[in-house]
Amino acid sequence: MIMFDGIGLLLTLIAIFGYINHRFIKLPDTLGITAVGLIVFTCLSFFGQSHSSMVLKAQSLVEFINFPELVFHGLLGLLLFAGALHIDISKMNKQRLPVFLLATIGVLISTLVVGIAFYIALHLFYNSVSFLWCLVFGALISPTDPIAVLAVLKNAKVSSDLETQIAGEALFNDGTAVVAFMTLLSLACGATEFSAINIVISLTQEILGAVILGLILGYGGAIMIAKLDSYPVEILITLALSTAGYRCAEILHVSAPLSVVVMGLVVGNHGISKLSKDKTSEHLFNFWGLLDELLNLVLFGLIGLEVLALSFKLTDIWIGIIAIPIVLIARYISVVSPMILLKKFHNISTNSVNIMTWGGLRGGISIALALSLPQFEGRDMVVGVTYVVVIFSLLVQATTLGSLVKILEKK
Repeated sequence: MIMFDGIGLLLTLIAIFGYINHRFIKLPDTLGITAVGLIVFTCLSFFGQSHSSMVLKAQSLVEFINFPELVFHGLLGLLLFAGALHIDISKMNKQRLPVFLLATIGVLISTLVVGIAFYIALHLFYNSVSFLWCLVFGALISPTDPIAVLAVLKNAKVSSDLETQIAGEALFNDGTAVVAFMTLLSLACGATEFSAINIVISLTQEILGAVILGLILGYGGAIMIAKLDSYPVEILITLALSTAGYRCAEILHVSAPLSVVVMGLVVGNHGISKLSKDKTSEHLFNFWGLLDELLNLVLFGLIGLEVLALSFKLTDIWIGIIAIPIVLIARYISVVSPMILLKKFHNISTNSVNIMTWGGLRGGISIALALSLPQFEGRDMVVGVTYVVVIFSLLVQATTLGSLVKILEKK
């Protein structure tokens, strides 16, 4: 299968899923496409027991698509830039301390809690898996997915401050999570020895380096855009920042997701005036808004499509169901712990903690990290469990978040 054929078939399938959802199911587009894809490909998997040739053709399409590569070196930079571009930095600045603590300490607390609880659960219901691999699972499942979170927050009517906290945390916590994941993965594979000092240094270098690079490239792009009145050229500059800037961060071994987020914030708040009524700014924001929606649909369609590539066992599904409350409890602890430190500075309500816990959605980033794992005893189980947690997050948490907000507001 040549690349053009694969892309054409993929977009056709996602378009059909979107049509079916819009006409009959009527979920939000991203979630509906995921749901339809899951239903279709789950049925196809069962149907394939008697029609193996059809399933093999479908699986060849999935194998043609390298999901981790597509997410981390295709979609992620563009989607993070689009999300950050529309964030009001003045609101973010008011919530900078909660966002920082949730995106750093919160992620690390969640990684540790999930790792310990998952290790205990596996020893009760499954063959032994080492503690380090359980921590690796904790790292890949802990980051809230900015792509999923931002898509849902558009419809869930949460307060402005809370929305800024949730969106800000989701945009920034990928940097911490990916560094923690890579560090723990290296330890689990025996490539490096454990050293708390080295881990702290690595985290600091990745995060500070990403922020500095993002500021330099972001302000450079903002200055260029401010001197132009040609939206096609401005769009090209922003596309270059979100793609070449992302790659530059990888080459320099700093957090590429965090760098792109910083670039998007700088360009959106300093390169383009949101109060401007000129057509140039309007075209640029409209372009990134449309691109954001389209790429979201592609990503969530791929999540449904990837079911064909997974070898699910009944045991993996049960462990995944057990992992759901573990991840939710860890999320609650990771939200409450930083908030306790902020009691003197911020008025944190129980409702806000509950909404942030239930609104901590997992998505394509967790799946991409899981699929990038090397072979080890229990790998397929970890991938399957990750998928179960993500699907619950997208189809249950995301679809009920708005209702939860309404119920809590009445109390």
